[in-house]
Amino acid sequence: VNEINGNPKILPNASFGFHIPETYFSQKWSYHIAMEFFSTQYRFVPNYNCDVKNNLIGVIGGLGSETSYYLAAILDIYKFPQFTYGDFVPMLKDQSHSLSLYRMVPNEIHQYKGIVQLLLHFQWIWVGLMTMNEENGETFLSNLLPVLSQNRICAAFTEKIPTKAFLGDFLNFQEKWNKIFAGVTKSKANTIVVYGETLTMITLRGLLHEGESEYGKSFGKVWIMVAQMDLVAVSMHKDWDIEAFHGALAFTAHSQEVPGFQNFLHKLNPHLMKGDGFIRPFWEQAFGCSFPNSHVNGDDVDTCTGEERLQNLPGPFFEMSMTGHSYSIYNAVQALANSVHAMYSSIFKSKVTVERRKSITFNNSAGEIVHLNENGELTMGFDITNLITFPNKSFVRMKVGRMNPWAHHGKHLSIYEDAIVWPRSFNQVMPLSLCNDNCQPGYQKKKKEGEPFCCYDCIQCPKGKISHEKDADSCTMCPKDHYPNKEKKQCIPKLITFLSYKDPLGMGLAIFALFFSLITALVLGAFIMHHDTPIVKANNRSLSYALLMSLLLCFPCALLFIGRPVKVMCLFRQVAFAMVFSVAVSSVLAKTITVVLAFMATKPGSSMRKWVGKKVANFIVLLCSLVQGIICTIWLAINPPFPDIDMNSVTEEIVLECNEGSVTMFYCVLGYMGFLAIVSFTVAFQARKLPDSFNEAKLITFSMLVFCSVWLSFFPTYLSTKGKYMVAVEIFSILASSAGLLGCIFFPKCYIIVLRPELNKRDHLIKRNVH
Repeated sequence: VNEINGNPKILPNASFGFHIPETYFSQKWSYHIAMEFFSTQYRFVPNYNCDVKNNLIGVIGGLGSETSYYLAAILDIYKFPQFTYGDFVPMLKDQSHSLSLYRMVPNEIHQYKGIVQLLLHFQWIWVGLMTMNEENGETFLSNLLPVLSQNRICAAFTEKIPTKAFLGDFLNFQEKWNKIFAGVTKSKANTIVVYGETLTMITLRGLLHEGESEYGKSFGKVWIMVAQMDLVAVSMHKDWDIEAFHGALAFTAHSQEVPGFQNFLHKLNPHLMKGDGFIRPFWEQAFGCSFPNSHVNGDDVDTCTGEERLQNLPGPFFEMSMTGHSYSIYNAVQALANSVHAMYSSIFKSKVTVERRKSITFNNSAGEIVHLNENGELTMGFDITNLITFPNKSFVRMKVGRMNPWAHHGKHLSIYEDAIVWPRSFNQVMPLSLCNDNCQPGYQKKKKEGEPFCCYDCIQCPKGKISHEKDADSCTMCPKDHYPNKEKKQCIPKLITFLSYKDPLGMGLAIFALFFSLITALVLGAFIMHHDTPIVKANNRSLSYALLMSLLLCFPCALLFIGRPVKVMCLFRQVAFAMVFSVAVSSVLAKTITVVLAFMATKPGSSMRKWVGKKVANFIVLLCSLVQGIICTIWLAINPPFPDIDMNSVTEEIVLECNEGSVTMFYCVLGYMGFLAIVSFTVAFQARKLPDSFNEAKLITFSMLVFCSVWLSFFPTYLSTKGKYMVAVEIFSILASSAGLLGCIFFPKCYIIVLRPELNKRDHLIKRNVH
């Protein structure tokens, strides 16, 4: 007010004054004061006003929303403006009552959002709620709880503080409060959002004092206080500790230091404030003294000298800084003065002009632009302050953040974490407020039955999934070309693998294939060199050559399965293997049938003589091979093999492979070879007792037994292996079965040809047959 009166640019021909009545938090007194505004001074005659030298131009409402509501009911009748600084709640359900109401604070809906954003910032999802047991508290809970739930924050408890808990009433509520105190201190919720107004804080301080005295321990929680509350005290609190509020975070109406304010407070002296009916009662209550001729009497009361210093008062009694409430009142006076100045500067009538200017904008002396929107609400946002208490029952309020709903998206909340002082029980470590411990990376949440969604178990991510952050609702699948690490915290790129010549396994199989090819070539060479000897001629020399040639090609066929799969390799490796093996098995079958026909033809009068000869043997080989050729042709025509990538079979590898195209045709090829082998084994087994000299049925029987055993074991082994080892199993089966045919049929003959040439004579063979 002094600043405005000293400013020649605002109301140059008028002086501002003020009168501060007391409502005592009473509805009756609020209505009474509102009627006094329109009565003759010191004579309560409503609607009768005369001999008044001071013109009332506006009202700055009370600290609580209820006071503003009660005043508005009367002021609105006279279309009289009211500027409120503690009314955040849109209580005026009848919109007509808000026509003359200007709020010097933001709408409370922004405070709800700020609370939620603050909780999410610190990941406090298990919080307690405390309100006064009254309508405003119910409204707060009904508005906040759905917003908390939408943001996956749970209320660990909801406690309602008893109202009217002054002095003797404490005894009535003590038992209930002790239960609340005990329950809250045991709760895992380390953060409590408390809602209320100045009276709430007075009540809460008394209850906390009693609870801590009863249980002998500090409250030890982080308070989050709404902007309506203020850490204030009455005379009975003078010796009470405020440690329970150390480290609290409080939303406050935005404030800024006003130039000259500190100087004004330091020079304030009740003896120099003439005509100010407020300063002397305040001085007496704050310092516990009395002025001469004051109504405050008593032998133990000191006399006020006026030299007492405001800066020596504990924080709950008086704060030297410009608080949110103080700044709101300061701006309310400025708004009223600027509106009246604009009124006198215009051609419109006074009250009509003020009432029609719902939107107000002006610059205050703190250098800020103050704007009230079209709803008469301030658009400055909130400060977030940190209360730091001291043993002398005082405290300081440090700004540690800002909640500005009108900032750019994503920047509404700003917090300076390093500047925050936490309650002492947390040893300056940011508190956790959770129903249970965080799920670590590699785990996901699992809801507990019958518990709120904030309470959960932690289970490890399933196969193929990871979680790289704490408290993951669900694990995420790794990309196909990645796999989870052992802890399932991150995805690791898969290695590209195939059976290569650099691989020890591939190298070993290739060496064996070349070695057996060399052995086969040597056996073939030995047979060619001794092609006229009886043992070579005994069992169809041409079939022996065909069998050796096919075996000579079987071993190199295995090399087509080693190396990086390409289109040509995939197309021909299975077909080449199938055709060459079919010729080999067909040759074995032809040899067996030839032996049987030969001995059947030796019987007198046998009709089998016409079937004995090379033509039948060649026909059998060609026919059996042709059938396999037809099967392979159909395979290549319908769904041929092709290069493919297998990302699923082996967890840590990307396997480059040849996709067989039609699995059915693949097994048809193997099945046909198996059919030929079984027929050969059956015929040879039946012919095993024929004379030994010209009979290799026993050798063929044993070789087919080895061949069938290898390929029968191939199927379960092939189906149970994955990746490049599937290829290795097939190569091994090719080499083993080919080596079985080579060894069982030809090694005994090679032994005679090379080491026992004396046995390789017709006479010897005939002699053995006679014996």
